[in-house]
Amino acid sequence: MGRFSLAFLLLLLSSVAGGVASSTAEFVRNACSRTRYPDLCEQCLAVYAPAVHRSKLALARAALSVSADRAGTASAFVGRMSASAAARGSRNSLEAGAVRDCIETLRDGVDRLRRSVKEMAAMAGFADSRRSRFAWHLSNVQTWVSAALTDETTCLEGLAQFADPSVRTAVRKKVVEVAQVTSNALALVNQLGPKN
Repeated sequence: MGRFSLAFLLLLLSSVAGGVASSTAEFVRNACSRTRYPDLCEQCLAVYAPAVHRSKLALARAALSVSADRAGTASAFVGRMSASAAARGSRNSLEAGAVRDCIETLRDGVDRLRRSVKEMAAMAGFADSRRSRFAWHLSNVQTWVSAALTDETTCLEGLAQFADPSVRTAVRKKVVEVAQVTSNALALVNQLGPKN
């Protein structure tokens, strides 16, 4: 093969690889455009574009993993904040109870999101002949992710009633972000059906 032919072949392969990367990035962008927070969705999931290979199922699973990770981080943050304030003796009993409830509901949400990721893995094995099983798994995921969103809202409501403004503000920022990525994950899950 001549030098010109080899250079042309390398250029062609580079162009094809760039087209595939562009195609998967466009796939993520299009899927995220149908979520409530499309910019956040794309920001969180762009890194997964090469791995999902235009699979709605794989993209939804990645979104759930991101949501579970962020919920776990938020729960740990609230726990550290609570421990720090308790050590300083700065919490009244109503505020302490609201923070404990928040931590518990966030942990419940993390558990539901992690179960959803596992359930999504089970869904990947069902073909057309097993649509009812796919639908059953999908229903479980939708229920658990919706419940996780409710957990996040419950946390914020308790803090709004009883927590000091500085505590409310710090926790709200973390929990709102978790609620947004969870909402996006649910929107991506709701786009699923057999063969995705």
